[in-house]
Amino acid sequence: MMRRIVADYPLVVTALLLSIFGVAMVYSAGVTDTPTAVARVYKSQIVWLVLGMVGAYGISRSSVRFIEWVTIPAYFFSLVLLALTLVIGSGAGTAASTKSWLAVGGVRIGQPSELAKITVVLMLAHILAGRREPPKSLMDLWKPALAVAVPWVIIMLQPDLGTGIVFIGIFFGMLYWSGVSWPLLLLLASPVVSLILSFSTGLWGAWFLVLLALVIYYRPYLVEGIVLMVANIATGVVANILWEKLEPYQQNRLKVFLDPSADARASGYHVIQSKIAIGSGGFTGKGYTLGTQKRLAFLPEQHTDFIFAVVGEEVGFIGVTIALTLFLILFLRITQVSGRANDSFSSLVAFGLMASWFVHVLVNVGMTLNLMPITGIPLPFFSYGGSFMLACWLAIGILMRISGEGRGKAAFKTS
Repeated sequence: MMRRIVADYPLVVTALLLSIFGVAMVYSAGVTDTPTAVARVYKSQIVWLVLGMVGAYGISRSSVRFIEWVTIPAYFFSLVLLALTLVIGSGAGTAASTKSWLAVGGVRIGQPSELAKITVVLMLAHILAGRREPPKSLMDLWKPALAVAVPWVIIMLQPDLGTGIVFIGIFFGMLYWSGVSWPLLLLLASPVVSLILSFSTGLWGAWFLVLLALVIYYRPYLVEGIVLMVANIATGVVANILWEKLEPYQQNRLKVFLDPSADARASGYHVIQSKIAIGSGGFTGKGYTLGTQKRLAFLPEQHTDFIFAVVGEEVGFIGVTIALTLFLILFLRITQVSGRANDSFSSLVAFGLMASWFVHVLVNVGMTLNLMPITGIPLPFFSYGGSFMLACWLAIGILMRISGEGRGKAAFKTS
């Protein structure tokens, strides 16, 4: 007996269109006036795309119960790989000083954090789905918080701020989907808000008053309320200490976010060239492979972190709109898959994977437009990277399986 999958064509076709669009832009990124090694990376991207699609097909032939069964061992396996990066990890591109990649014989074989994004989603879904009701207090959140905190700490030690942001997005997105109330989510996020606003005493003071009103409104347990207020005060106090702990390149990225011209020849160079490229594309773009900022190699990391700038320069507003529309279609479809899933685990996994990609798109597009700090975060299905493309399509395979078993469709036919 063999299972025949009921294919989710809107999901698969949208992901495939994004991948083809991405490979085309990776190829274009390598078309420069002075030949570089980037001219050949599109071939590797195609290989990883094919491998990812094969992997997606394999996962889609399994079952959600099997995926849940392997969740715990897969989660701990990803933790081991992440821990290895602190010992033998290496960096690359805009993150040359990090330890995000594992290498064998000097050859990088991938980023364990890409696998960890999937396993953390699975682990969070496993924990949250095991509850009879949504968490209603901060103490109820210790298990899901620990599941995210352990890999997050390792990733921040690499250090990889961009991936760390993705993990936070996954955490809050899945808590929201599990039914956690918005006041509790805001209370949970309050120390991070205090940390961000601590650069201004006035803003931090105003936020503290808002937080105090929220605590009074939500009425957490006394101990929770005290711990929460102390945590917010502590993050405001230690902000300067944490700033000093950041790597110099990370500090510069945050500085130039506020004023790129302050370091136009170094850290600010990336975003300045990105804005020039996107702005010069106009409505229809300069033409495929004809972008001048790209051809003259003025645009840094044009095949990875800043590939969206290549899209804007060469295919203009029309191409950017098509790309973002495809992402919107993908997100809406995944939300539908999540909404009609058979059980809480499946629903949470689908939404968590969507939340991961949403953060990627939001931050990557935002940093190319100087709407967000540069964090070295790739664009799903577009940016060059074998482990990232593979992880994206493995996630598509999981979503296909969840969709196939969802309500309103036959999970499979036997033959």
